[in-house]
Amino acid sequence: MKEFIEKTLGARLQGDGGWVEFEKMEDGNLTLIFRGECSKCLILNRCCDWIGQKVKEKFDMDVTVVPVRKKPYFWDK
Repeated sequence: MKEFIEKTLGARLQGDGGWVEFEKMEDGNLTLIFRGECSKCLILNRCCDWIGQKVKEKFDMDVTVVPVRKKPYFWDK
């Protein structure tokens, strides 16, 4: 699932200047770290719903996407 999230779905987010990292999957909660433009996106909930839908299609699993917003380390400088 990590590869699917980061490589397949993440490639679509990179087009808008953001990216996603798999953190963990636990008790139906899929925790993802959103960075770049995703970390400050006002409609991140739509993206989380879309990721949940794609996971359902690929793995036949119902998940709740738990977003964690983190800016890239180089934005601190």
